[in-house]
Amino acid sequence: MTTILTYGVLLAVTAAAWAHVVWMAMTDEMAGMDMVITPTFVDALAFVAAWAVMMAAMMLPSALPMIGLYAAMQRTETHAVPRAASVVLFTLIYLGLWAATGVPMYVASVALSAIASGARAYGVAAALVVAGVFQLSPLKQVCLRHCRSPLGFFLGRWGAGWRGSLALGWSHATYCLGCCWALMGVLFVVGVMNLVWVAALTVFVLIEKIGPAGTVVARLAGAVMVVFGVFFVVGVV
Repeated sequence: MTTILTYGVLLAVTAAAWAHVVWMAMTDEMAGMDMVITPTFVDALAFVAAWAVMMAAMMLPSALPMIGLYAAMQRTETHAVPRAASVVLFTLIYLGLWAATGVPMYVASVALSAIASGARAYGVAAALVVAGVFQLSPLKQVCLRHCRSPLGFFLGRWGAGWRGSLALGWSHATYCLGCCWALMGVLFVVGVMNLVWVAALTVFVLIEKIGPAGTVVARLAGAVMVVFGVFFVVGVV
């Protein structure tokens, strides 16, 4: 019952997050995430909040198997912490770390707004090359392997109680961030207000993490990104 409830709640949260992202795109609310001119604390909070919602929409679908398995494994636990609270804490740690990435993204957006539009093309090319090289790197494969093997991940790190939930949530979140940070960098430079890119990267992350050929797809995508990044620089694309 806990597992079914977990999936139901997470699917509802994901749907709500996507509805909000689509609403922001349709009302140009996301435009402010690409056009930061004069940084203010209020704007920073608004940016981070919008980024957090977008990360929930993009990352929760691929995290569902991990969180669902964690909820299922709680049935064998006898510690004092309620099962639902453990699952909530695990999930909040995961989403919290992704939300926190909005802070450096805001700082980067301020810097990007000061760069001439012509020079931004080189930023896109650089982001593609960096992301492509990372996709082909051993570190990417290590992080992706942990994300693709929920059972092995939990068996090697299981801990009970609040501390166990915190440690597991943090470990999973850092591996996921390590797996996908370069892709979010690409999203940032091509424009976080671009709903097509948001949807495309969401599907790509989902295939990477739970698709039958996820590791192969990751490597192929890396090679394509490097090629397109180089072509972008020389003006072929």
